[in-house]
Amino acid sequence: MAKVVLVTDSTGYLPKELIDLYQIRVAPQVLIWGKETFLDGIDILPDEFYRRLKTAKVMPSTSQVTPATLLDIFGSILNEGNEALGIFIGAELSGTLTSANQARDELAREKIELVDSGTIAMAMGFQILAAARALEKGANLREAAEVARQTSKHTGVIFTLDTLEFLQRGGRIGAASRYLGTALNVKPILEVRGGKVEPIERIRTKSKALDRVLDIIEERIHGQTPVRISTIHALAEEEATRLLERAVARFHPVEAYMAMASPVVGTHAGPGTVGLAFCAGV
Repeated sequence: MAKVVLVTDSTGYLPKELIDLYQIRVAPQVLIWGKETFLDGIDILPDEFYRRLKTAKVMPSTSQVTPATLLDIFGSILNEGNEALGIFIGAELSGTLTSANQARDELAREKIELVDSGTIAMAMGFQILAAARALEKGANLREAAEVARQTSKHTGVIFTLDTLEFLQRGGRIGAASRYLGTALNVKPILEVRGGKVEPIERIRTKSKALDRVLDIIEERIHGQTPVRISTIHALAEEEATRLLERAVARFHPVEAYMAMASPVVGTHAGPGTVGLAFCAGV
């Protein structure tokens, strides 16, 4: 009987133990820094990336996973007699899903199912985990894909940035552009909603912004259980640790993870970004 192999991209930055446990194949996004090109999470890891970003005179840019990379991954899975379920960063945020469709078109379409997570980081990761656990219980390819799609309705990610500069430079700023030019000590709170980065509000000081992140997540959860939580942070481990501790005490999650933003996500969010991804009710 064919096994269903999960495939995702590096923006999810799932904890390594979960990648290993569920044997998830991770396609690296591409980071371009001057004349150098790096595979996200392979050639460059978050610690090195953020240290270099602090003093860089040339800013990095990003490019989606290539169709060739996904053709190799999907092809190897099918050659082993298995099927593939790809769950990727939201199509409004990246062209990765387009690359995945191009790769699938060159292979056996009926053996590859693709899901637009509509989001990033562990908000996508929780969809992948839901699919993995459904497969453990005997779900087939299409049933597991549907589990991921339904789980997407219960996930979100709320975060605050030190500056909108990186989001603007990367062209992902969208409606948050109305916050440009505000005082430096005013921190924007944003979320990924409908596949796009959307503004929620502005708060004076980082600490108050993080307080508000917790309040907003409580509003989004709306009493649903079980709750699953994960940080997303870019060179802000202490703040993220305290935020996660507070979230655990407040929401009593069945799962809680600590994760950095991948270099490609960090390119657009910038150092100092802190937030929480959540999944509630499934």
